Amino acid sequence: MLQDVKGFLVDLDGTLHTDNAAVPGVAESLDQLRGLGYSFRFVTNTTNKSRATLQKKIGGFGIPVTESEIFSAPFAAAQWLQKSPEARCWVLTRGDSITDFEGLHLTHQDPNFIVLGDLMSGFSFELLNDVFRKLFDGAELVALQKNRYWLTEGKLTIDAGAFVAALEYASGKAARLIGKPSRDFFNLAVANIGLLPKQLAMVGDDIEADIQGAQEAGLKTILVKTGKFQQEVVQKAGIQPDALIESIADLPVLMRHS
Repeated sequence: MLQDVKGFLVDLDGTLHTDNAAVPGVAESLDQLRGLGYSFRFVTNTTNKSRATLQKKIGGFGIPVTESEIFSAPFAAAQWLQKSPEARCWVLTRGDSITDFEGLHLTHQDPNFIVLGDLMSGFSFELLNDVFRKLFDGAELVALQKNRYWLTEGKLTIDAGAFVAALEYASGKAARLIGKPSRDFFNLAVANIGLLPKQLAMVGDDIEADIQGAQEAGLKTILVKTGKFQQEVVQKAGIQPDALIESIADLPVLMRHS
């Protein structure tokens, strides 16, 4: 079933690393797979770090990746927005991910696109109300991700999806999702790596954002039991990956036997 795979889209947080440590065996796994000729894009819904910062963080874990191999939700959104020459963008993110939007018209005044990432404690009634009013005046909401929750320091934490849903409900307008699991994100990532969807497998720990999203885009899927993986959540979702492995360290063995 995986014999046609020539490359992988690999999730970062929960798959490549957890909190501040690499998943055991990940560097060796990637080295083996690269030696066999597989291509990689490391995909993430992380919205508070630029691709350059993500590359440095991952490299600090002893995981060799290049900046060009990283495909983040902010980078995908910037590529998508560049297709609209008249785009005036209010980008709401934390950290330095704003640098991935260089070249676009960025403004808080009269935007026609509002790009929303995970602001964590930066979300406030005043900010959400400002966004709501601009949506009501005609702006389009672009969600970098709609994740329900994420795992940090061993605990589940509410994610940006709840705030996106609140804005959708109040404004009566559906957000354009650019991060996982949207078809836009996976189509852009597939184009970036230069392979066909059927030649790619998505490796991740999130049954909805990683596995379901990739399946709907025509990719093969491999679910790992690290990160936010919970057996009861997988069973409830009713989504069947092409393969289930303990961690990404087991990926070379899986591919050798495919």
